[in-house]
Amino acid sequence: MKNIKIQVKIAMVFVSISIISATTGCRKFLDTEKQGQYTTETYPYSQGSGPFDTFLFGAYNDLRNYDVHCTGFFLATNVRSEDADKGSTPGDGGADANSFDTFPVLPSNGLVNGMWVGYLSLIAKCNAVIDQVDNNTSVVATDQAKIQAKAEARFIRGYAYFNMVRLFGRVPLLDKVLTVAAINVPQSEPAQLYAFIESDLQFAAANLPISWDKKFVGRATSGMANGILAKAYLTQKKWSSAMAAANIVMTSGQYDLSTPYDKIFGESGENSKESVFEVQATASAAIPEANGVQINQFQGVRDGGVWNLGFGWNVPTSNLEAAYEPGDPRKARTFLYRSTATTTYQTVYGENTATTWANPIYNHKVYTNPAMRAAYNNRSGYWMNIRILRYADVVLMYAEAANEVGGVANTTAALAALNSVRARARNGNAAILPNIVTTDQGVLRTAIQQERRIELAMEYDRFFDLVRWGISQNVLTAAGRTGFVATRDNLLPIPQTQIDLSKGVLTKNTGY
Repeated sequence: MKNIKIQVKIAMVFVSISIISATTGCRKFLDTEKQGQYTTETYPYSQGSGPFDTFLFGAYNDLRNYDVHCTGFFLATNVRSEDADKGSTPGDGGADANSFDTFPVLPSNGLVNGMWVGYLSLIAKCNAVIDQVDNNTSVVATDQAKIQAKAEARFIRGYAYFNMVRLFGRVPLLDKVLTVAAINVPQSEPAQLYAFIESDLQFAAANLPISWDKKFVGRATSGMANGILAKAYLTQKKWSSAMAAANIVMTSGQYDLSTPYDKIFGESGENSKESVFEVQATASAAIPEANGVQINQFQGVRDGGVWNLGFGWNVPTSNLEAAYEPGDPRKARTFLYRSTATTTYQTVYGENTATTWANPIYNHKVYTNPAMRAAYNNRSGYWMNIRILRYADVVLMYAEAANEVGGVANTTAALAALNSVRARARNGNAAILPNIVTTDQGVLRTAIQQERRIELAMEYDRFFDLVRWGISQNVLTAAGRTGFVATRDNLLPIPQTQIDLSKGVLTKNTGY
């Protein structure tokens, strides 16, 4: 494998970061074979990619960064909700981790500071791509190649800012590479940030390909951009715009609900018709971790011996367990139970679970194939993609937006979308999950919210949904999260480290 390194000096907020793109050869956005290699024949763009790939891959690589998509990410999106507990042992992760369960999360929290720096670093790399396109005259590129490179960078930047605004509310808006003298940037308000996010994602949707050659699977597409744009619109209650963006994805011909629910989350379900946006990861026996993501290791079964698969974090709660309708098959693919003296449970791969596991329940959606663990001589699941946006999510966003727009035709469309997700889950069993038939807007709203909870359980959306629906306080109080105060805890604190480095240019969020 040819090692490619590029070094770009980028001034970030309060820090100068030397960006070095990792060896990106074994990434699945470059090669669908898990043990494939990026060779001199396919680098940098002789096989249909582009002249700015060396810069783009630095941004793609950061999607796998620990501070972008690992511990802080699932704590902030799942564990802060009623669907998941931190898990593991009480002392594991200390107060920084446990506070996502109990509230408040403090400004001194190291995981929060890591996310702040991780996302701004990702944004800086996207700005570096755009700067190269605009200003590097030594690169020979067509106008089309330049526009496409910008579109990829702006998709990733728009996604990163969308997460940041939902996590922190007010954050610095960085739209270009900054000099060291200009790095101390004040926060922008959410309305300004959302306008910027929409602009990035609209540009990406208009200029990205609908699909890539299979050797570039995972690279940004117009479907990814429209899907995240639909969610950004939905978060702002721009119902008609959300409905339109989701509909573009649904009518693109690229996605459908044909992948069985129990197959979506395993290795064989990666980049399927269900997949709109997945963070790509891979491994081999020779390179078990360097080209992967750590998020599955943190959620893997915690035990000794052959079952020592991870740290046992992010575990489903009894509250979520009770929310399933009788017989719903999705529960079995979400809850991985420890066996007891009287009951033997199995994994999705037919293995009997052990009675020795540290926790009674784990997240079954991140459970790894034992054959892959053997092939890679690794138990940590670094090779598993992260499902960021599934097609069912888009369909349910369409249903929600159509119901909110209202009118007979839109209510009918909302019901059809909602029931298509339930039909896939039903898997031909007419005795369970009957179609929703109500045309009452409020009742249908509740049904769609419930369906999102179950369909997307443990998939990094629940807390954001509770906040945008305006029900976080009531739901979390009812679930026993008595430390939660919505006016404070709907957002994470601005890290105290960053406030100090800014010499007061950054200011605290309400309640902190």
